[in-house]
Amino acid sequence: MAFAPFFPSPSPSPAGDRRQVRPMRLVSALVGGGLPLVSLMAPALAVPALPDPAPVSAPSPRSAVVLDAAGLATPMAVPAFNPGALQPPTPAEAKAIAKEAWLYAYAPLQGYQTLWNQTQNPAFPGYVGGFNRFRHYSRSATPADTDIVTPNNDTPYSWAWLDLRAEPIVLELPAVAAPRYYVNQWFDLYTHNFAYTGVRASGRQAGRYLFVGPHWHGVVPPGITGVFRAETDFIGTLTRTQLNGPGDVAALQAIQAQYKLIPLSTYTHTTPPPVAPAVAWPTWDGKTAEGIGFIGYLNALLPFMPTVPSEQAMRARFARIGIGAGLPFDPARLDPATRAAIETGVAEAAQEIKAKALAQSSSKGFFGTREELGSEYLTYRAMGAMLGIYGNSSAEAFYATQQKGPDGQVLDGRRRWLLRFPAGQLPPVSEFWSITMYTLPQRLLSPNPINRYSIGDRTPGLRYGADGSLEIYLQAENPGPAKAANWLPAPAGPFFFVARLYGPKPAVLSGAWTLPALVEVR
Repeated sequence: MAFAPFFPSPSPSPAGDRRQVRPMRLVSALVGGGLPLVSLMAPALAVPALPDPAPVSAPSPRSAVVLDAAGLATPMAVPAFNPGALQPPTPAEAKAIAKEAWLYAYAPLQGYQTLWNQTQNPAFPGYVGGFNRFRHYSRSATPADTDIVTPNNDTPYSWAWLDLRAEPIVLELPAVAAPRYYVNQWFDLYTHNFAYTGVRASGRQAGRYLFVGPHWHGVVPPGITGVFRAETDFIGTLTRTQLNGPGDVAALQAIQAQYKLIPLSTYTHTTPPPVAPAVAWPTWDGKTAEGIGFIGYLNALLPFMPTVPSEQAMRARFARIGIGAGLPFDPARLDPATRAAIETGVAEAAQEIKAKALAQSSSKGFFGTREELGSEYLTYRAMGAMLGIYGNSSAEAFYATQQKGPDGQVLDGRRRWLLRFPAGQLPPVSEFWSITMYTLPQRLLSPNPINRYSIGDRTPGLRYGADGSLEIYLQAENPGPAKAANWLPAPAGPFFFVARLYGPKPAVLSGAWTLPALVEVR
């Protein structure tokens, strides 16, 4: 989980790939404040409507399966977009549409920030190196790690982004012995968690899983354990593998090295399909995305996000303010009243979702599939992206947080705080739990003199009460020798923390167990 700040401020082809890349046609526009934005134009790329996803049954490893209308329906064509045929919106309509569209776009654009940095920005410390490859980390995160906000300090990450346009990708996983925990969380461009593999979801045995894009209809070869169809052409994984101290690094690395991504044609030893057109991804600029310029970024992503039937009317509304797959966007060309209305709608949407997010105390309902998020999925996924982009679905991990004290003020490390778990009320989990400290507004790990960034049931030397209770001290000042074992250092200023419960038990998911409230020690 990565708790995102409100608006945080050409990749090489895979090794051995000697095929030629054909560029897409581009147009340039000025987006907000005179900043250049290159928007995608893909005249040959239709925007199909994809039926809402249905579960895909795992094929038998001994027989090939043809993906067809049985659970994997063919995308439906959508008429070509004609801006001139649209009725211009009134200022009131433009404002309302902008509010809805900004909410719709918030999570995808926060996700795009990560995609762009990791696949297109070699200067970025967390650069992965392109698509269809893993980058593994074999140590726990520190304050120097700024790939995403609110990084977890429990399980080193393995990142990958897949391009599914040309052909599917096979994920090959090793057998992983108990008690080590690992999970491959898979998300699409909407940030929906559409697939899981790992200890909870698929077990500890080895397996091969086929990831296919929304337009692919082919034969699933023998030996495939399961198939996952994505709603979008590009997907990502935030894979987490448990590290049990410095002496465990070599064993961790040996497991990570066995996470493999294999193009389907390589797996089947067949001729590769034609390479998908190269994409000129627009350079990420947080200030541009914060305002009316979000439309340019959304338009650049939409060619890879086929319209689902439930969103056809919504996409049609968005088109009235210039939103459409691959369309250039220049706010300077808007009628002044329309532009002002859109900007007002954007500002109101941002203010409203920030207020809602700050009032939350857990992640329940904010991460998952489109269906799991329910009818309020736009609000929930936006709050999830704002509070912690790429958080796990609740069945995998449960997140709880406190951002304010009993007086309604943001937590401050210059005050002394106590988190007390009464006897018998420790977090009920099947795996493990932790509490991690973050700075505000940066939402990064907090530097401290003992280099402790999280505390939990695996922390060496943790002291429990005689009755089994546990007290954790959250403050900037060392609480003294008698309490230092249970000290989670806070910055000398604003902070918040996240409790992570891996393998939450039913009491957590039902709400019967809740995180105790902080108490100030005076």
